[in-house]
Amino acid sequence: MGLELTADITKVFPGRLSIDVRLSVTLDPPPILILFGPSGSGKTTVLRCLAGLDWPERGTIRFRDEVWVDSERGIRLRPQERRIGYMSQDYALFPTHTVEGNIGYGLEGLSAAQSQKRIADMLAMLQLKGTEKLRPSQLSGGQQQRVALARAIARHPNLLLLDEPLSALDAPTRIQLRIELRGLLRNLAIPCVVVTHDWEEALALGDQMVVINQGRVLQHGPPQQVFSRPLGAEVARVVGIETVVEGRVSEVCEGLAVVEVGATKLTALAGKEIGPDVFVCIRAEDVMLESVKAGVASARNRLTGHVREISSLGALVRVGIDCGFPLSAVVTRSAVEELQLTPDAPIVAAIKAGAVHLVPRYGSGQP
Repeated sequence: MGLELTADITKVFPGRLSIDVRLSVTLDPPPILILFGPSGSGKTTVLRCLAGLDWPERGTIRFRDEVWVDSERGIRLRPQERRIGYMSQDYALFPTHTVEGNIGYGLEGLSAAQSQKRIADMLAMLQLKGTEKLRPSQLSGGQQQRVALARAIARHPNLLLLDEPLSALDAPTRIQLRIELRGLLRNLAIPCVVVTHDWEEALALGDQMVVINQGRVLQHGPPQQVFSRPLGAEVARVVGIETVVEGRVSEVCEGLAVVEVGATKLTALAGKEIGPDVFVCIRAEDVMLESVKAGVASARNRLTGHVREISSLGALVRVGIDCGFPLSAVVTRSAVEELQLTPDAPIVAAIKAGAVHLVPRYGSGQP
């Protein structure tokens, strides 16, 4: 218990979503925990309850050997008593303060010399030297993000809480700072909770991930495991698996399952205690498109169909296919030209058995 962060809380918003969350994460080694889910799912509310900015109507929050919240015992530690660092989505920098002033805000209790040294350390760590006398309006988005993060960690917090730390940045800056942020958080060795709805950020930053939707925890585990092996259809949709359709297992033999999706048959890896009624989950990037004249590929599943729609994803293209059920694929623009993909064009979708993930249609995760 002494090396865990645990929360078992209920937060009620009359006439709106109620948050009912239970989570526990080991703090040794210090983890980066991702709270992942769509907008309005309750992620930020959970973070604010951890910070002491919102109060749950029921439940407990414990950090190591400290009780931060216990509704039955009337315990409610204020934010400053929790020794947390908090960075809001909009950074909330003081417009009239310089970079130094923003970073130094909240360093009460330190001598002037100690405060100046702490600020200098943060400027060096976050690559902000030369900006000391500038105000937020004079900084780029990436610099503002660094200043907000520097302010959050300047107090040497026991727990760092980041709410969508990269969402306010443009795409190129976000990609660059994602790499820097992971390295910084790892070097700080401070337990960290990060709210995001971006799956690339979750995979790049997190050691553990909690999927939240409609105020409930749906799954908890390593990000790669959650994204590749969701426990249910609702989790699959939340983590962005494009194809989630109903199927029925008709045969299991030597570790492989034959699944009927309407009149189409698929081969998948057979998990433990699976079927007969399942959801078939397939990520778009795991679908390979081939010409109908191409030779047989190594993939066990080769589904003949036709193109329903083509939509741009920037550098990539999403292709909607009808192969007896709706299927999505993501390919390069050159592949679209090479395969001469147009609406109604015939196409073959090749999918390896390991890329067809089956989850029970009833039970955990059932929407």
